[in-house]
Amino acid sequence: MKPIRILLAEDQTLMRQGLRTLLELESDLRVVAQAEDGEAAVTLALRERPDIVLMDIQMPRLNGVQATAEICRAWPQARIIILTTFDRDDYVFQGVRAGAVGYLLKDSPAPALFECIRKVRAGEVFIQPEIASRTLRASLHPVGGLAEPLSDREREILVMLSHGVPNKNIADKLGIAEGTVKNHVSNILGKLQVQNRTQAGNLARERGLI
Repeated sequence: MKPIRILLAEDQTLMRQGLRTLLELESDLRVVAQAEDGEAAVTLALRERPDIVLMDIQMPRLNGVQATAEICRAWPQARIIILTTFDRDDYVFQGVRAGAVGYLLKDSPAPALFECIRKVRAGEVFIQPEIASRTLRASLHPVGGLAEPLSDREREILVMLSHGVPNKNIADKLGIAEGTVKNHVSNILGKLQVQNRTQAGNLARERGLI
């Protein structure tokens, strides 16, 4: 049996090297390429056409969701597994929407990772059971068309950012740190599954969220 060819996309060098070592302890798994950012992941995936892409979420240049979307747009047969430390429901929805067919947390035991890779290679969709269960519950009870509802503070900030108010001005108006505003904006973009403030404002108006 030919080994499963894997592209490993991970920006942290030690994590990337550790994963490669772990994967290649299995006789049927072989890492054929490594990417340290999202753009490199896209380039290598389309060039190498691996059997599996293990994709981190948080990477420079392009994040894992953006890279997944670009790969799947150019190569619909790609089998991409999101491998991340984040278990937020919005990341799961974004990843699946972009074309990922697997989602696994980095703190999962090694046998779970191997199982995920083999099942996805065999044509199955694999989302870690506890994540799948919680995400399904959220999808059955959406609020305002969202799998995860906005908090009151996020709605307040969404109104201001939809009118083009800069983060600093939002922070001054609400009496909170600018960094806190940035975190809220990041959460808002994730929950709305959009890439920027303009898209967030447009979508919020369309859905009657503001």
